[in-house]
Amino acid sequence: MQDKVWFAELTMKEVKEAAETNKVIIVPVGSVEEHGSHLPLCTDSIQPEYVAVEAAKKTDSLIAPPLYYGVCTATRVFPGTVSISFQSLYRITLEILEEFIRNGFKRFLVLSGHADEEQMSALRFAAHRVMWRHMEKVKKRELRIMVCSDYDFAYELRGKYFSENDGHGGTIETSRVMAIKPDLVRERGHINLQKLPKFEVTADAREFLPDGIRGDPAEASAEKGKFINDYIIGELVKLIEELKK
Repeated sequence: MQDKVWFAELTMKEVKEAAETNKVIIVPVGSVEEHGSHLPLCTDSIQPEYVAVEAAKKTDSLIAPPLYYGVCTATRVFPGTVSISFQSLYRITLEILEEFIRNGFKRFLVLSGHADEEQMSALRFAAHRVMWRHMEKVKKRELRIMVCSDYDFAYELRGKYFSENDGHGGTIETSRVMAIKPDLVRERGHINLQKLPKFEVTADAREFLPDGIRGDPAEASAEKGKFINDYIIGELVKLIEELKK
């Protein structure tokens, strides 16, 4: 288990050595977005950052400086959400990956704490473009990129341990923040368990999330949060070990 996991804390010499030993680079991406009246705007940033640190320690990986802004289309109607465009996120992700490749790195895990469809599409689009630019390396398995959200794993627990209707700012997310930064969690009061339409596109989240959340924050606990975070960390470790091959 290594002590230094943050790429930005390395020296020039240490970066060269890390690239030569083919270390995996984890790129955490979050958002500045409302999460109801009980969770902070940094909710989508502190979650992937936390699990990235724990996974990096277990896999001898490095974490790139996080991106704290994301694409938050539907929740822009709520106070506090600060969104960037699809194009901006795509472009900066592409350039970050290209710069790490220029520095000799070949294995990447782009980890988003914000699971918005546009956000994930922008990240995947950037990864695809980078892969196409380096097709010869890809063919030789010299370059590999994975893109996922920590909620790809967290929501696997819905229906088993948590409500199928749990979502944005609900039991799972509130529990995770309580386990990571309990001082940032305020009084939990609102409950919203209505089902979201499967295929309907909406530009105003207030239609389905009148209080900015989906789920029951009152059911959250730090113990549940630790359980969820540990599960995610375990799944990320598996991904990173696969990336190393």
